[in-house]
Amino acid sequence: MRVMWILIGLPVALFLSVLPCHAADSAPDPAALIQASFDHYRGKASKADVEMVIHRPTWERSMRMVGWTKGQDKSLIRITAPAKDEGNGTLKNGIEMWTFNPKVNRVIKLPPAMMSQSWMGSDFSNNDLAKSDSILVDYTHSLMDTETIDGHTVYTIKSMPKPDAPVVWGMQVSKVRDDHVLIEQEFFDEDLVSVKRMTAHEIQMMGGRMFPKVWRMQETDKTGEYTLLRYHSIDFLGDLPDRQFTLNELKTGSRR
Repeated sequence: MRVMWILIGLPVALFLSVLPCHAADSAPDPAALIQASFDHYRGKASKADVEMVIHRPTWERSMRMVGWTKGQDKSLIRITAPAKDEGNGTLKNGIEMWTFNPKVNRVIKLPPAMMSQSWMGSDFSNNDLAKSDSILVDYTHSLMDTETIDGHTVYTIKSMPKPDAPVVWGMQVSKVRDDHVLIEQEFFDEDLVSVKRMTAHEIQMMGGRMFPKVWRMQETDKTGEYTLLRYHSIDFLGDLPDRQFTLNELKTGSRR
């Protein structure tokens, strides 16, 4: 269970403060753009009600969940429907991640290799759903292109792993609007071959800021398969208590 986090999560003035001037003679700092987009979709803290739809050529299923984030590295996701999956949860705190299955009342700590695998059979990974901060700490960034889309300046940023960084992706390419909304992120293997791509849809005001209501993740070579994250609500908060991101909350929160 890993991806779901991707997508569940500071004021505009703060975002503007981390971005350099966009004067014609000054190119924006790509690292600052990535940081600003990350802050924009996570916030200082957040709580979201999200539906996941897994689509395959012969079947489709959906799950409903609630997710919380805090800072750059704390996330908790809990499934609320359907009944057979209710109470299943995933916790990420720092570089560590755990899953909980209420039917067997068991917490399992995920090894690092499991964090990049599929969450609940979806096209999102555990890291995707947890909104992993790996792209901030394990990659260096360069500006590839600038274009105008729907009246917004959009920056295309290439992120390459730092030497010896413990990462899965050999490259990531992101598209970030001038209002810090991430509209696309593509993931490449170590041979720089595209593996999957996430795109943002139905960008609208949610939680007091422009935010994609729908995220779509699709493997590059599987045109008939994809996973959607559909946000029913999201609240960006000033803070959440650290106890929200503990093993005890992972296990007992679903019983309340």
